[in-house]
Amino acid sequence: MAEATKSPAPLEEVKQPAILSLIALGIVYGDIGTSPLYALRECFHEQHSLEVSAANILGLLSLVFWALILIISVKYLVFILRADNDGEGGILALASLVTSFKKPEGKGSGLIVAMGLLGAALLYADGMITPSISVLSAVEGIEVATPTLKPYVQAITIAILVGLFLFQSRGTAGVGLIFGPIMLVWFITLSGLGIAQIVQAPEVLWALNPLHAAQFLLGNGFGGFLALGTVFLVVTGGEALYADIGHFGTRPIRLGWYSLVLPALLLNYFGQGALLLDEPANVANPFYRLAPSWALYPLVVLATAATVIASQAVITGAFSLTLQAMQFGLCPRLTIRHTSHEQAGQVYLPAVNWVLMLACIGLVLGFRTSSNLAAAYGVAITITMVITSILFFFLVRQRWNWSLPLALIVSGLFLLVDLSFLGANLPKVTHGGWFPLIVAGGTYLLMSTWMAGRRLLEVRMNENSVPIELFLADLLNDAPIRVPGMAIFLTGNPLGTPPALRHNVTHNKVLHETVVLLTVATADVPHVRVAHRSEIEEIGEGVYRLCLTYGFMDTPNIPLALLTIRDERLDFARLDISYFVGREDLLATERPGIAIWREQLFAWMTRNSQRATDYFHLPPDQVVEVGGQIEL
Repeated sequence: MAEATKSPAPLEEVKQPAILSLIALGIVYGDIGTSPLYALRECFHEQHSLEVSAANILGLLSLVFWALILIISVKYLVFILRADNDGEGGILALASLVTSFKKPEGKGSGLIVAMGLLGAALLYADGMITPSISVLSAVEGIEVATPTLKPYVQAITIAILVGLFLFQSRGTAGVGLIFGPIMLVWFITLSGLGIAQIVQAPEVLWALNPLHAAQFLLGNGFGGFLALGTVFLVVTGGEALYADIGHFGTRPIRLGWYSLVLPALLLNYFGQGALLLDEPANVANPFYRLAPSWALYPLVVLATAATVIASQAVITGAFSLTLQAMQFGLCPRLTIRHTSHEQAGQVYLPAVNWVLMLACIGLVLGFRTSSNLAAAYGVAITITMVITSILFFFLVRQRWNWSLPLALIVSGLFLLVDLSFLGANLPKVTHGGWFPLIVAGGTYLLMSTWMAGRRLLEVRMNENSVPIELFLADLLNDAPIRVPGMAIFLTGNPLGTPPALRHNVTHNKVLHETVVLLTVATADVPHVRVAHRSEIEEIGEGVYRLCLTYGFMDTPNIPLALLTIRDERLDFARLDISYFVGREDLLATERPGIAIWREQLFAWMTRNSQRATDYFHLPPDQVVEVGGQIEL
């Protein structure tokens, strides 16, 4: 059996949690760490019609404080981070803990798979909005310093985003170590700006009292409830804390949050509140108004650097999410390029990169300002957080064996908070929130169609499949010529006879002296030890069944895996190895299965997916592709 192993931190030689926490600042906290640029400002946006009064300022700050405490400090840092899948986190890893994507089993497994797919789809939408709103809000600081440069804000933002996406193909290994120190300077700056203003209006600290939050909600009625949709902006990035535990582990992430990030964010938000208590007119951009005039340009530069780092983390996360999706069989094979020889997890996916870049440019041109983009921001993440809370309930019941009352109380509390923020964000749908929903809906459609299509294809292929034992028995009656060499046939059904093998014997009348039926499987764990990756079974007549099992964070490399196998019966170091790969032409039909338009979509996705030869790193001069038609 394949044995799981925990994924190593990207810098294995770094042992000190403090140093790991510093490095994690540039990966984990970029999104949530740049929220002060726009979050409190948007709470007083004209669409909420909130007066910039002392009561409203204290009420909103109280909501900000308790949102950071309940959602990030308690829900994610205390509970969700414990829900790791052998060291890996994220919505797909969480869902795979509850049920298998390959063969869902148990009551409600289909719903769990659907929630996992939807959560992943929503994260792609977030990956488009986060770079756009972050960089745009940072560059808008130029307007505060020099209003005459306002017409160039969009052009500068697009130039920065294009440069960021062009850089992706070169990898982040070379600059990763400087991200942490830059973000350290950023959080220290946030703290300094906040403290300088708080000392001038210390009464802002009364906002720590949750009664101010309650009075705000009661006093402003429905308008106060809708303001929760913008308060939620302070916790966007919470999912990143969970998704990145595989890189650093939970201890450095918790250390960085409680010792630096949380205090810095609170100090800055309260500093902005103190500024508004003194000068309500600064509500147009309270973050940059915290800084003295001489510091505006350096602050714009630092804020831009911080938002670029935040965007980098989101883009890298999209690459990792896609890699997981491919391994789970949720999306077609895409071209993968490794950007680091030392760190297996550093990958670059050109198709994902260019789609994100075009989407970001379109968002900047279409929404024009970060305030307009804020209307589209939050809808996707609130739904993802709701899904996380629901999956957490299933996890604690099935894996952690919590009692039903305890599971309902803890998960119910989280779900109540999440649903409150989701309800407040729903009115955003007509003001731009439709964008992430359309993106998520389209992504979900593609992923679910790919899953359904693969299952249907498996059924169709098994309909005409002959057990390999029967096939070999028939061959003994009319034995073909055995030729020297080893033939490796890739097959998804380890028990059946690969179509490529049948076609080779039927048309060429030959059979290699050694035949290996190779199946590549994905386990519901992030990594599988090399020593436990392969299973070999001798069938007879020189035919063997081989299964290579990878984790969902591993990248399959068949020739490399074969060289690690030590078996006296098979020598995979020989030079006369031929790989036989089926290349099926799929035809949509009216047969029972899935809708014909989904069959056509699946066939199109199959035609445009990366060839198995490239995906599995097979040597092109040793590959034989055997074509065929399959009616879906």
